[in-house]
Amino acid sequence: MKNETISRENASKKPLGIVDTEPIKGFQDFIGQEAEKRAKIKKIIEETFQLYGFEPAETPIIESEKFVRGDNQQDEAVSDIFKLQDKGCRKLALRYEFTFQLKRIARGKKIPYKRYEIGPVFRDEPVSSNRFRQFTQCDVDIIGSEVKDEAEILALTKNIFDNLGIQSIINVNSRKLLNEILEEQKISNKIEVIKEIDKLDKISEKEIKKNLKEYDAESILKIFKQPEKYFEKYSSYSKIKELKKICNDYNIKINFLPSLARGLSYYNGSIFEIKTPEKKETIAGGGSYIINGIQSTGISFGLERISWLALVSTDTAKALIISINQDERAVQLAQKIRKFKIPCMIMYKKITRALDYANSKNIPYVIIAGENEKPKFKLKNMNSGKEILVTEAQIIKKLK
Repeated sequence: MKNETISRENASKKPLGIVDTEPIKGFQDFIGQEAEKRAKIKKIIEETFQLYGFEPAETPIIESEKFVRGDNQQDEAVSDIFKLQDKGCRKLALRYEFTFQLKRIARGKKIPYKRYEIGPVFRDEPVSSNRFRQFTQCDVDIIGSEVKDEAEILALTKNIFDNLGIQSIINVNSRKLLNEILEEQKISNKIEVIKEIDKLDKISEKEIKKNLKEYDAESILKIFKQPEKYFEKYSSYSKIKELKKICNDYNIKINFLPSLARGLSYYNGSIFEIKTPEKKETIAGGGSYIINGIQSTGISFGLERISWLALVSTDTAKALIISINQDERAVQLAQKIRKFKIPCMIMYKKITRALDYANSKNIPYVIIAGENEKPKFKLKNMNSGKEILVTEAQIIKKLK
């Protein structure tokens, strides 16, 4: 029995010298169709950013820890930064978002400075089925913004989700309005109270009310249940009214949500959150803030959450060319096809294996370049199984 126990224990352990090659918890590999889908989504997002006049930027993944922490020490995201140390014993950290880096790259730029950035960010936080430690953000910001710019960013947002086939609901509020309400109710600890309000779509109202009792602020929940007309008495509501009017010019409907808070402490004006009926989680969020003393606004899209929902087809090869001792002809045909931006690939000999590969990759057409077909090619429709002899010109016409 003792020997049996030992062997069971040993079986659960990896042999010495064997490296665990699985991704670290909270990190993921993306390959095949999933990677292709992500690439296509990024392309759609990037093209839309450029369509609205934004220019690209790339910033380092690693910065000094002090710079990463910035002035937002109270933000939960800041407390979750990945900390590092180099050989020079410098305290470094992985970026947790892109906004803080704008302090550097926006300095001295002509206003408005419209930039976008797409890349990985990192959070050293608990992992769940929909929360990871590395994820891809797609950010767009305007340094030197007005309400009209906020409306344009929301128009851009709607454009992206429409192009991705995702139903979107745009919720807006104002940090100034929230502060005005808190001041009217003589509530101190504004940041802590706002953090609790921000949890309204995450935990029950009963729990929120219990948490707000600590700050003597539980009565504020009643205000958020009032109709929109009620909020017209607050001076800060006028900006929301103006934003709604300009969004209407873009033919975009926005939903005023007085309880929308968004946890990051640097927001100082409008705040946005994009939801979809298909998922509980937020799929984009942003708002207005100050960078280098300049009023700015921006929004961030999480690629992982969008990828769950996006209705986009992947650009797999449209044709597979099989060369049967006709390598030069096969290569020349492939190059001609690619000039028309039609994805294709070549395999050599072994027709059975190539056909099996085409089926596994859902490639719709197979082209056989062989001595018997010369100077034509055999074109096989993989869906119908039909085979015909065709010229180069006929192949390209069929594939276009």
